[in-house]
Amino acid sequence: MSESEVKAESKSKKSDQGSKKPSRLDGFKKEFKKIVWPDKKEAGKETATVIVISVILGLVIAGIDALIKLGLDQIL
Repeated sequence: MSESEVKAESKSKKSDQGSKKPSRLDGFKKEFKKIVWPDKKEAGKETATVIVISVILGLVIAGIDALIKLGLDQIL
């Protein structure tokens, strides 16, 4: 078998394999199945953590804002 015949055969095999392209939806379904969803208890703990951190961060920002306002009131 000559080199050109091998290349031609290789191309025909590739085109046969590539005739059915996977759709985006198939890829989406495949990736979606890999997701590990948290159980109800874990989701509740994570939600509570987010709320607590948000409140703490809000208080820190409010404190910094109050200090800046107090400093500006003293200067002006």
